[in-house]
Amino acid sequence: MTGALYLVATPIGNLEDITFRAVRILREADEIAAEDTRNSRKLLTHFDIHTPMTSYHEFNRYDKAKLLVEHMLSGKNVALITDAGTPGISDPGEVLVAECYTAGIPVIPVPGACAAVNALISSGQSTRRFAFEAFLPREKKERRTVLQELAEESRTIVLYEAPHHLAGTLKELYETLGDRSLTLCKELTKKHESFLRTTLSEAQELFREDEPRGEYVIVLQGKTAEEREMERKKSWEEMSIPGHVAHFVAQGMTEKDAMKAVAKERGIPKNEVYRELLKQKDAEETEEF
Repeated sequence: MTGALYLVATPIGNLEDITFRAVRILREADEIAAEDTRNSRKLLTHFDIHTPMTSYHEFNRYDKAKLLVEHMLSGKNVALITDAGTPGISDPGEVLVAECYTAGIPVIPVPGACAAVNALISSGQSTRRFAFEAFLPREKKERRTVLQELAEESRTIVLYEAPHHLAGTLKELYETLGDRSLTLCKELTKKHESFLRTTLSEAQELFREDEPRGEYVIVLQGKTAEEREMERKKSWEEMSIPGHVAHFVAQGMTEKDAMKAVAKERGIPKNEVYRELLKQKDAEETEEF
Protein backbone atom coordinates (compact mmCIF):
# COMPACT_ATOMS: atom_id res chain seq x y z
CA MET A 1 0.00 0.00 0.00
CA THR A 2 1.14 3.55 -0.72
CA GLY A 3 1.38 6.26 1.87
CA ALA A 4 -0.44 9.59 1.63
CA LEU A 5 0.31 13.29 1.40
CA TYR A 6 -1.21 15.39 4.19
CA LEU A 7 -1.52 19.13 3.55
CA VAL A 8 -1.31 20.47 7.09
CA ALA A 9 -2.24 24.09 7.78
CA THR A 10 -0.15 25.79 10.45
CA PRO A 11 -0.69 29.09 12.34
CA ILE A 12 -0.15 32.37 10.48
CA GLY A 13 0.84 34.10 13.71
CA ASN A 14 -0.96 33.02 16.85
CA LEU A 15 0.19 29.51 17.82
CA GLU A 16 -3.22 28.74 19.32
CA ASP A 17 -4.62 28.58 15.78
CA ILE A 18 -3.37 25.07 15.09
CA THR A 19 -5.90 22.22 15.27
CA PHE A 20 -5.73 19.08 17.42
CA ARG A 21 -5.84 17.06 14.22
CA ALA A 22 -2.90 18.97 12.71
CA VAL A 23 -0.75 18.26 15.76
CA ARG A 24 -1.70 14.56 15.67
CA ILE A 25 -0.92 14.22 11.94
CA LEU A 26 2.45 15.94 12.36
CA ARG A 27 3.33 13.53 15.17
CA GLU A 28 2.15 10.41 13.33
CA ALA A 29 3.61 11.18 9.89
CA ASP A 30 6.80 9.41 8.82
CA GLU A 31 8.23 12.63 7.45
CA ILE A 32 7.46 16.37 7.43
CA ALA A 33 8.28 18.38 4.31
CA ALA A 34 8.74 22.02 5.34
CA GLU A 35 9.29 25.18 3.30
CA ASP A 36 11.81 26.50 5.86
CA THR A 37 13.07 23.86 8.31
CA ARG A 38 14.57 26.47 10.65
CA ASN A 39 11.30 28.33 10.95
CA SER A 40 9.23 25.15 11.26
CA ARG A 41 11.54 23.73 13.94
CA LYS A 42 10.27 26.38 16.34
CA LEU A 43 6.68 25.29 15.72
CA LEU A 44 7.44 21.59 16.12
CA THR A 45 9.43 22.21 19.32
CA HIS A 46 6.57 24.23 20.78
CA PHE A 47 4.16 21.31 20.28
CA ASP A 48 6.70 18.64 21.24
CA ILE A 49 6.73 17.08 17.77
CA HIS A 50 9.83 15.04 16.89
CA THR A 51 8.99 13.72 13.41
CA PRO A 52 11.95 13.81 10.96
CA MET A 53 11.85 16.91 8.77
CA THR A 54 13.15 17.64 5.26
CA SER A 55 13.20 20.83 3.20
CA TYR A 56 10.78 21.37 0.33
CA HIS A 57 10.87 24.87 -1.15
CA GLU A 58 10.72 26.96 -4.33
CA PHE A 59 14.20 26.02 -5.50
CA ASN A 60 13.97 22.22 -5.13
CA ARG A 61 10.24 21.75 -5.70
CA TYR A 62 10.54 19.55 -8.79
CA ASP A 63 13.39 17.23 -7.86
CA LYS A 64 12.33 16.96 -4.24
CA ALA A 65 8.72 16.28 -5.22
CA LYS A 66 9.84 13.19 -7.15
CA LEU A 67 11.85 11.98 -4.14
CA LEU A 68 8.94 12.50 -1.76
CA VAL A 69 6.64 10.65 -4.15
CA GLU A 70 9.04 7.71 -4.04
CA HIS A 71 8.85 7.75 -0.24
CA MET A 72 5.05 7.72 -0.35
CA LEU A 73 4.97 4.94 -2.95
CA SER A 74 7.07 2.86 -0.52
CA GLY A 75 4.37 3.30 2.12
CA LYS A 76 5.45 6.41 4.04
CA ASN A 77 3.07 9.21 5.00
CA VAL A 78 4.36 12.72 4.33
CA ALA A 79 2.98 15.88 5.98
CA LEU A 80 3.56 19.07 3.99
CA ILE A 81 3.72 22.39 5.85
CA THR A 82 4.50 25.92 4.73
CA ASP A 83 6.10 28.77 6.67
CA ALA A 84 2.64 29.87 7.80
CA GLY A 85 -0.90 29.02 6.80
CA THR A 86 -2.21 26.50 4.30
CA PRO A 87 0.30 24.74 2.02
CA GLY A 88 -0.36 24.86 -1.71
CA ILE A 89 -1.64 28.44 -1.59
CA SER A 90 0.91 30.66 -3.36
CA ASP A 91 3.75 28.26 -2.54
CA PRO A 92 5.53 25.25 -4.15
CA GLY A 93 3.12 22.74 -2.60
CA GLU A 94 0.99 22.70 -5.74
CA VAL A 95 3.81 20.92 -7.61
CA LEU A 96 3.95 18.10 -5.06
CA VAL A 97 0.16 17.74 -5.07
CA ALA A 98 0.14 17.40 -8.88
CA GLU A 99 2.91 14.76 -8.73
CA CYS A 100 0.91 12.78 -6.15
CA TYR A 101 -2.15 12.71 -8.41
CA THR A 102 -0.02 11.49 -11.30
CA ALA A 103 1.38 8.71 -9.11
CA GLY A 104 -2.00 7.73 -7.64
CA ILE A 105 -1.11 8.84 -4.11
CA PRO A 106 -3.97 10.06 -1.85
CA VAL A 107 -3.90 13.78 -1.02
CA ILE A 108 -5.56 14.66 2.30
CA PRO A 109 -6.16 18.27 3.43
CA VAL A 110 -5.89 19.09 7.13
CA PRO A 111 -7.61 22.52 7.26
CA GLY A 112 -6.62 25.52 9.31
CA ALA A 113 -5.43 29.11 9.02
CA CYS A 114 -5.22 30.90 5.66
CA ALA A 115 -4.26 34.59 5.52
CA ALA A 116 -6.26 35.31 2.35
CA VAL A 117 -9.52 33.90 3.71
CA ASN A 118 -9.16 35.49 7.16
CA ALA A 119 -8.41 38.88 5.60
CA LEU A 120 -11.38 38.58 3.23
CA ILE A 121 -13.95 37.72 5.89
CA SER A 122 -12.70 40.55 8.15
CA SER A 123 -12.44 43.19 5.42
CA GLY A 124 -15.98 44.49 5.13
CA GLN A 125 -15.70 44.02 1.36
CA SER A 126 -17.99 41.71 -0.63
CA THR A 127 -17.19 38.04 0.07
CA ARG A 128 -19.61 36.35 -2.37
CA ARG A 129 -17.05 36.19 -5.19
CA PHE A 130 -13.34 36.87 -4.96
CA ALA A 131 -10.12 36.56 -6.97
CA PHE A 132 -6.89 35.62 -5.18
CA GLU A 133 -3.83 37.10 -6.87
CA ALA A 134 -1.25 36.60 -4.04
CA PHE A 135 1.90 38.69 -4.74
CA LEU A 136 1.93 40.72 -7.95
CA PRO A 137 4.74 39.76 -10.35
CA ARG A 138 7.96 41.75 -9.94
CA GLU A 139 8.83 41.66 -13.67
CA LYS A 140 7.53 44.94 -15.14
CA LYS A 141 5.85 43.65 -18.31
CA GLU A 142 4.10 40.76 -16.56
CA ARG A 143 3.09 43.03 -13.68
CA ARG A 144 1.55 45.57 -16.08
CA THR A 145 -0.43 42.80 -17.79
CA VAL A 146 -1.78 41.49 -14.47
CA LEU A 147 -2.73 44.99 -13.30
CA GLN A 148 -4.63 45.62 -16.54
CA GLU A 149 -6.51 42.35 -16.04
CA LEU A 150 -7.35 43.31 -12.45
CA ALA A 151 -8.72 46.64 -13.69
CA GLU A 152 -11.54 44.68 -15.38
CA GLU A 153 -12.09 42.24 -12.48
CA SER A 154 -15.58 42.48 -10.98
CA ARG A 155 -14.85 40.14 -8.04
CA THR A 156 -13.25 41.28 -4.78
CA ILE A 157 -9.45 41.07 -5.21
CA VAL A 158 -7.10 39.67 -2.53
CA LEU A 159 -3.40 40.53 -2.73
CA TYR A 160 -0.37 39.92 -0.53
CA GLU A 161 2.33 42.58 -0.15
CA ALA A 162 5.52 43.13 1.81
CA PRO A 163 5.85 46.42 3.74
CA HIS A 164 8.74 47.79 1.63
CA HIS A 165 6.67 47.40 -1.57
CA LEU A 166 3.28 48.47 -0.19
CA ALA A 167 3.37 52.19 -1.03
CA GLY A 168 4.49 51.53 -4.61
CA THR A 169 1.84 48.86 -5.12
CA LEU A 170 -0.94 51.12 -3.81
CA LYS A 171 0.20 53.84 -6.24
CA GLU A 172 0.17 51.42 -9.19
CA LEU A 173 -3.26 50.10 -8.24
CA TYR A 174 -4.65 53.64 -8.05
CA GLU A 175 -3.16 54.62 -11.41
CA THR A 176 -4.45 51.47 -13.15
CA LEU A 177 -7.77 50.74 -11.41
CA GLY A 178 -8.80 54.22 -10.34
CA ASP A 179 -10.07 54.97 -6.84
CA ARG A 180 -11.53 51.90 -5.17
CA SER A 181 -12.56 50.87 -1.69
CA LEU A 182 -10.04 48.60 -0.01
CA THR A 183 -9.14 47.13 3.36
CA LEU A 184 -5.53 46.92 4.52
CA CYS A 185 -5.15 43.89 6.78
CA LYS A 186 -1.91 43.94 8.76
CA GLU A 187 -0.15 41.24 10.82
CA LEU A 188 -3.12 38.85 10.91
CA THR A 189 -3.59 37.01 14.25
CA LYS A 190 -0.45 38.66 15.68
CA LYS A 191 -0.06 41.20 18.49
CA HIS A 192 -0.30 44.23 16.18
CA GLU A 193 -3.11 42.91 13.97
CA SER A 194 -5.15 45.71 12.40
CA PHE A 195 -7.77 46.30 9.73
CA LEU A 196 -8.16 49.63 7.95
CA ARG A 197 -10.99 50.14 5.51
CA THR A 198 -10.22 53.11 3.27
CA THR A 199 -9.77 54.00 -0.42
CA LEU A 200 -6.79 53.75 -2.73
CA SER A 201 -6.40 57.53 -2.85
CA GLU A 202 -6.52 57.88 0.95
CA ALA A 203 -4.24 54.88 1.51
CA GLN A 204 -1.47 56.51 -0.51
CA GLU A 205 -1.55 59.55 1.78
CA LEU A 206 -1.15 57.32 4.86
CA PHE A 207 2.29 56.13 3.82
CA ARG A 208 3.79 59.33 2.40
CA GLU A 209 5.53 60.00 5.72
CA ASP A 210 4.98 56.87 7.83
CA GLU A 211 6.76 53.79 6.51
CA PRO A 212 4.53 50.68 6.62
CA ARG A 213 5.62 47.78 8.80
CA GLY A 214 4.48 44.18 8.95
CA GLU A 215 2.99 41.83 6.37
CA TYR A 216 -0.11 43.07 4.57
CA VAL A 217 -3.09 41.53 2.83
CA ILE A 218 -4.90 43.96 0.53
CA VAL A 219 -8.61 43.27 0.00
CA LEU A 220 -9.76 45.42 -2.90
CA GLN A 221 -13.21 46.14 -4.30
CA GLY A 222 -13.78 44.84 -7.82
CA LYS A 223 -15.18 46.89 -10.66
CA THR A 224 -18.79 47.71 -9.83
CA ALA A 225 -21.80 47.17 -12.08
CA GLU A 226 -22.21 50.95 -12.25
CA GLU A 227 -18.64 51.38 -13.51
CA ARG A 228 -19.12 48.70 -16.13
CA GLU A 229 -22.38 50.30 -17.28
CA MET A 230 -20.77 53.73 -17.51
CA GLU A 231 -17.89 52.34 -19.58
CA ARG A 232 -20.27 50.48 -21.86
CA LYS A 233 -22.38 53.63 -22.31
CA LYS A 234 -19.28 55.72 -23.00
CA SER A 235 -18.13 53.24 -25.64
CA TRP A 236 -21.34 53.49 -27.65
CA GLU A 237 -21.70 57.24 -27.14
CA GLU A 238 -18.46 57.58 -29.09
CA MET A 239 -19.98 55.59 -31.99
CA SER A 240 -22.33 56.82 -34.66
CA ILE A 241 -25.70 55.05 -34.74
CA PRO A 242 -24.75 53.11 -37.92
CA GLY A 243 -21.44 52.21 -36.29
CA HIS A 244 -23.30 50.98 -33.21
CA VAL A 245 -25.50 48.78 -35.43
CA ALA A 246 -22.42 47.47 -37.25
CA HIS A 247 -20.88 46.60 -33.87
CA PHE A 248 -23.76 44.26 -33.03
CA VAL A 249 -23.88 42.81 -36.54
CA ALA A 250 -20.19 41.95 -36.22
CA GLN A 251 -21.09 39.97 -33.08
CA GLY A 252 -23.47 37.79 -35.11
CA MET A 253 -26.79 39.62 -34.86
CA THR A 254 -29.06 40.20 -37.84
CA GLU A 255 -29.40 43.84 -38.85
CA LYS A 256 -32.98 43.86 -37.58
CA ASP A 257 -31.99 42.56 -34.12
CA ALA A 258 -29.01 44.92 -34.06
CA MET A 259 -31.31 47.88 -34.69
CA LYS A 260 -33.52 46.82 -31.78
CA ALA A 261 -30.49 46.45 -29.50
CA VAL A 262 -29.17 49.89 -30.44
CA ALA A 263 -32.54 51.52 -29.89
CA LYS A 264 -32.78 49.91 -26.45
CA GLU A 265 -29.25 50.86 -25.37
CA ARG A 266 -29.59 54.46 -26.50
CA GLY A 267 -33.17 54.87 -25.32
CA ILE A 268 -34.38 56.08 -28.71
CA PRO A 269 -37.14 54.90 -31.08
CA LYS A 270 -36.24 52.18 -33.55
CA ASN A 271 -37.43 54.47 -36.37
CA GLU A 272 -34.64 56.92 -35.52
CA VAL A 273 -32.06 54.14 -35.86
CA TYR A 274 -33.60 53.17 -39.22
CA ARG A 275 -33.46 56.79 -40.47
CA GLU A 276 -29.76 57.09 -39.56
CA LEU A 277 -29.01 53.88 -41.44
CA LEU A 278 -30.85 55.18 -44.53
CA LYS A 279 -28.87 58.46 -44.35
CA GLN A 280 -25.60 56.52 -44.29
CA LYS A 281 -26.64 54.30 -47.21
CA ASP A 282 -27.75 57.34 -49.24
CA ALA A 283 -24.43 59.06 -48.51
CA GLU A 284 -22.47 55.98 -49.58
CA GLU A 285 -24.49 55.70 -52.82
CA THR A 286 -23.90 59.40 -53.57
CA GLU A 287 -20.14 58.98 -53.09
CA GLU A 288 -20.09 56.00 -55.45
CA PHE A 289 -22.04 57.95 -58.07
